[in-house]
Amino acid sequence: MFTMKNAFKNKRIGAILGWLFALFAVIASFGIGDMTQANSITEALSNTFSVPSWLSGAIITVLALVIIVGGIKTISKVSQVVVPLMAVFYIIAGLIVIVINYKNLPDGCVMIVKSAFSLEAAGGAGLGIFVSSMMQAMRYGIARGVFSNEAGMGSAAITAAAASTDNHVHQGYINMTGTFWDTIIVCTITGLCIASSGVLGMTDAAGQAVTGSALTIAAFESALGPVGGWLVTIGIALFAFSTILGWEYHGEKAFEYILKSHKYNMIYRVVFSLVVYVGATTTLTVVWNFSDIANALMAIPNLICMLVLSKEIADDMKGFQPTIKAAKKSKKQA
Repeated sequence: MFTMKNAFKNKRIGAILGWLFALFAVIASFGIGDMTQANSITEALSNTFSVPSWLSGAIITVLALVIIVGGIKTISKVSQVVVPLMAVFYIIAGLIVIVINYKNLPDGCVMIVKSAFSLEAAGGAGLGIFVSSMMQAMRYGIARGVFSNEAGMGSAAITAAAASTDNHVHQGYINMTGTFWDTIIVCTITGLCIASSGVLGMTDAAGQAVTGSALTIAAFESALGPVGGWLVTIGIALFAFSTILGWEYHGEKAFEYILKSHKYNMIYRVVFSLVVYVGATTTLTVVWNFSDIANALMAIPNLICMLVLSKEIADDMKGFQPTIKAAKKSKKQA
């Protein structure tokens, strides 16, 4: 929001886009960073340990309230332990599942490609239905991609702005690695686990297709038994809870920008923590639909800003290249 406000030549347009971005960031924080994460935790705990959603929601809400009210220092202390632990823990477990199901891996990869480019969704009907099906698939894929790494939303810049760095481009390069680890590593491992385990398309007791965290749990259980379900559930709980903490900071900074004061931040922290319980006890479809809309709203002003400032961004990156080359040369000499 500060980039939009200060970098646009037309200050009025910049101020409007910055304010809209902040507003949509606050709204999105309750979706992608709050309700969906709480919902994922409760669903995983329910499927694996049969814990009632109201109980899971109450525990998560209390934990979030205690940590979030403590402010950014408390959040960072918890996150710097939880996030690396979660990442290593989940990646190792996922690789073990893939190794166990290695015989099914080629067929699983073929299924992924066929599903991506299959014309079956059109059902032999007219071109309009086919186009509609493709657009729906693209919308769903983009929406889930945004959930994976937040690329294009502008939210990561809020956290990056709080970091101590010798150069803003350097910090930008560091932040870009998040997309690689989130999507290329973690999501690919998850996809291969599901594809190689044969659980894709399975239904529950009610005859409904198994989706979300329940599908990942089923994939891990296919190779590791009940222990696999426990591993995924713990991983999801750690990942989702750390995301709740991180997004509280995003939303709080945007809230502070709108009101031009930090006096009311405690109100936001308490409300944000209580909404955790709402997400934990609300149906999955409602939670995800709200989050998709909020994410799209937040992305619009950010993408406009990126397009308008693309030349400045490119110039900054080119100007930083000598620093990168010098660092590489220094390593070689060492």
